[in-house]
Amino acid sequence: MKKIAVLSGYGINCNEETALAFELAARKLGEEERVATHQVHVNDLIRGQQELSDFSMLTIPGGFLHGDDISAGKILASKLRTTLDRDIREFVGRGKPVMGICNGFQVLVKYPLIPDIAEAQKYTLTENRTGRFIDRWVTVKVKEKSCSVFLRGIDRLNLPIRHAEGRFLADKKDLSGLDEYGGVALQYAKKDGNLARGEFPANPNGSELDIAGICDPSGRIFGLMPHPEAFVHPFQEPGWIKKRRIGEIESDGAGLKIFKNVVEFLVEEDIG
Repeated sequence: MKKIAVLSGYGINCNEETALAFELAARKLGEEERVATHQVHVNDLIRGQQELSDFSMLTIPGGFLHGDDISAGKILASKLRTTLDRDIREFVGRGKPVMGICNGFQVLVKYPLIPDIAEAQKYTLTENRTGRFIDRWVTVKVKEKSCSVFLRGIDRLNLPIRHAEGRFLADKKDLSGLDEYGGVALQYAKKDGNLARGEFPANPNGSELDIAGICDPSGRIFGLMPHPEAFVHPFQEPGWIKKRRIGEIESDGAGLKIFKNVVEFLVEEDIG
């Protein structure tokens, strides 16, 4: 049985939706008997009531970590590093995938788990250029040479964002290195599919290189600001009524593709 851990606690409030997205993906693929999802409180891992090594994948969902008040994601990143660093190093060392969504993405870059757990923090996610919280739908495009296993077969996605600190920043050297190994996974784009080129509102937060998501060199650690778990059913999209009327509505929400990719990857690679 492949077990997916979805973290909860300390202000994470998208754990239910994220767990349901994995469960729906497994059901759609007929893999309910081989892939199971478990919501795991951070404290249960810290106290040893549950062992990270028992899981095949770790997901850190979005929400409002610690009230989204002090450098979102930094406190949980520090807590995990000081209490579970050995377990996490062993986990990623065995090639087990990790996904961070919104606040979870912030945790991954501030731990840091991307680009490498052995390195110092190279990237950050900071206040939106607008200086305010943004809640809207965006178009994101998958970078053609992205090495992410989470995005196989995906070209473009329409997903919601809701964050105050989603602006991806790094110096030019590190940005170049990230792009060179295929670490740029998702980029903000206009509705026609062309990159935003930093233009608001297509790039809603002012991220460098229009970055909306990145991965590590293995492609197994992936962080993104949009919320794929918030678009797994076609009726979650604002324009679903019009799409249904003109016959363009799909059977699934676009975000479900990411969760299906995860389920298929765990089964194909036999990650235990």
